[in-house]
Amino acid sequence: MFVQTVTSKMKYRPALSRHLTLTALILASGFSGASAPASAQTLTFAQCVDTALRQNFDLVASREQVEQAQAGLGQAQGKRMPQLTASVNAVGTNDALTAFGLRLSQRNANFNDFGAGQFNPGSPGALTVAPTNLNYPGFVKNYNTRVEMQIPVYSGGMISGGIKQAQAYIQAAQNGDQAARQQVIFQVLRAYQGVYATRAYLSVTRQSETAAASQVDMMQKLVNKGVIVKSDLLSAEVHLQDVRVQRTQAENAVANALDQLHLLLGLPLTVPLDIGPPVAVAAVPSGSGDLKQLAVANNPGINALRHQLEANQAGVEIAKALYHPQVGFMLRQDWNDPQMGFGANSYTIGGTVSWVAFDGGVTKAGVDRARAAQNETAAKLAQSEANIAFQVADAKRKAGEAEQRLAVRQLALTQAEEAESLVSKRYANGVATITEQLAAEAQLDKARADIVTAQYDLIIQRAALKLALGQLGLDSL
Repeated sequence: MFVQTVTSKMKYRPALSRHLTLTALILASGFSGASAPASAQTLTFAQCVDTALRQNFDLVASREQVEQAQAGLGQAQGKRMPQLTASVNAVGTNDALTAFGLRLSQRNANFNDFGAGQFNPGSPGALTVAPTNLNYPGFVKNYNTRVEMQIPVYSGGMISGGIKQAQAYIQAAQNGDQAARQQVIFQVLRAYQGVYATRAYLSVTRQSETAAASQVDMMQKLVNKGVIVKSDLLSAEVHLQDVRVQRTQAENAVANALDQLHLLLGLPLTVPLDIGPPVAVAAVPSGSGDLKQLAVANNPGINALRHQLEANQAGVEIAKALYHPQVGFMLRQDWNDPQMGFGANSYTIGGTVSWVAFDGGVTKAGVDRARAAQNETAAKLAQSEANIAFQVADAKRKAGEAEQRLAVRQLALTQAEEAESLVSKRYANGVATITEQLAAEAQLDKARADIVTAQYDLIIQRAALKLALGQLGLDSL
């Protein structure tokens, strides 16, 4: 509830809740009667924006998303390169087949490993004798040192699709970061400039409290003289308490606004803070062309969705790659030795061609899923383009309304200044009461507060238009 006006009859009209809702997120600066602590650090709007862009938690997360996307591109591009691995494997076994194979790999196999000493050609059953050395070779150890290179030759478009997807994700993340930066600038502007409206209303409530207290004192004297009934005095006292509640609400709004700016700047709430001069935002030039088309083409949030759509399209290519053969080439060098070392060496050259003939519909389901994600993003993009066109039109209309409202408030301020001057002269001549004098001053204070509000609305709507156009920045205000 806010004291809308004060007349000589002390009639008030509630409206503070509307203004407090409007300014619940704004910071307060030095309007009369609401000065910041002497120890508070004063930051200009440019300094606030610079601090927010460096320390705002949302922007820190946004920058990390860009880093993730860039790292993803490095991963995707790395899949085109040969993969080189080195390994050392130790094994010991008395399995007949494995042990004999290990001896061969070590190039240590001999005829005695076949049981040659047990073979007697003159014996009738020589061919049926089971050679002991071959069937019971004992425990054989082997250390295999291997260097292997896998070279991708053809992946059916999976690698190239992954690179396209990673590049699109980088573009989407960069545009998303730009959109987040502009949104932070807008939030800081709303908080920073709104201070004047908040503290202006706080000043009005304090002035109204003074006027209401003066009215109570005057009516107490009239009651004592028997001029008015006590119920009138009680009504005035109730009204005074209402005004004090309104003043408390306004003070709380200022405190909440300070806390909100701390959060925007990424500063602890305990750090004393105040702001500098107000900000002026220039209107978008009338000859800027079709603003809706400009917004749809240049808004970074829209462009982020466009690149997200490109990433989804690449995802379809990746899913379809499994319909094609996978071709690879392999080079391998092995050393096998009963001790750790580089004993018998051998090399292997090979190539593979694999093609999934049947997978139970897994590949098809993957393609369908990727297409569904693409269609979902396309729908979001179309909706966002329509929304941004509406935001441009709405901000442009509201900016025009704010310009007209500011002109009216300036006329009202002129009238209030003349009225206050007239009442001051009457009071100096003993014609008007102190209550009338305070009421005129409160009316003038409210007219000044209305000017601040109108200027705030104009600035915010102009900034909202530039935000929708993707043009909001310190150099474009």
